[in-house]
Amino acid sequence: MTYLSLVSNPPKICLLTGGIAPMVWPVDKVYDSLWERVRERNYAYYEHYPGDIKAVKRIVQALLQKPEPLPSNGLLTARRFLQLGMGLGGSPSAFASLHSTISSAFIDENENVFSKSFLKAIDSQQPFDDHPIYFLLHESIYADGGAQYEEGAGAIPTNWSAHRMFEKRIRNPSDFSYELTSRLDSDTRPTLFFGEMVFPWMADGDYAGCSGLGMKSLAHGLAQKDDWGALYDEENIRRALTTCSKAAAAVYFDDLYVDFDACRQATSYGGPLEKCKVWITNEYQHSGIRDGGGTIFAKLFEMAKGSLRVPS
Repeated sequence: MTYLSLVSNPPKICLLTGGIAPMVWPVDKVYDSLWERVRERNYAYYEHYPGDIKAVKRIVQALLQKPEPLPSNGLLTARRFLQLGMGLGGSPSAFASLHSTISSAFIDENENVFSKSFLKAIDSQQPFDDHPIYFLLHESIYADGGAQYEEGAGAIPTNWSAHRMFEKRIRNPSDFSYELTSRLDSDTRPTLFFGEMVFPWMADGDYAGCSGLGMKSLAHGLAQKDDWGALYDEENIRRALTTCSKAAAAVYFDDLYVDFDACRQATSYGGPLEKCKVWITNEYQHSGIRDGGGTIFAKLFEMAKGSLRVPS
């Protein structure tokens, strides 16, 4: 969409295969809604693996009492462990992968001693040490300096939006209060994993590659940056899709990473992408183009050309 905003000669066909960026929402509204998507995905996971409710509580309680050093020189805290939930929407095998990791946590059923395979798995499954730019710039993708929102809220600075929306939820005891839920001997109140979010504490030693004075200063500086440029030009997008480009998008109803309601608002009547044909499906997670790329590409291409009428 940024491309359509900027280029003078846009392509004839534009296919969007991973949902639609929430260009009509301020960053706080994006994360406020995404936390609810995270809740839903957690309950779907625990419905599939109900035995993991107690297993996760045990792991979180052990880490709250004593964080565990990792092979990467980072520190496995309860909050870092819960970031494994970032993968819950990544592929059809995401649930099984997380379950396998949880099952390998302890070397003994009666002692809270973490296995080496579990600690190595944590390091390999969390990308931030190897790709710290992911940590630094993740929230900046929502920092649209040219946006004007109906709510009057701005997009900049992002100011650790995901973290602030999380803290808003736990001011009163809630499902997201992992220190609370991990102590409850109840299968109806599981401890919830986090989603694809970044947090300021990630620079406090939890991740060795994201910590240290320089990285911490840079991370906080970017979070406070208030002079980002415009990401989108809605009029240019409308002009392109009206005069010379045809577009179609796959929107995944249960997408953990891209909010469905934000997608629909951007493509509804009066929205910047109202001329974009939209295929809504729950057959895929966010990884649709990887898991069924041929089918998705062919469908969207025919929709954009007008030879396939979707929606009917």
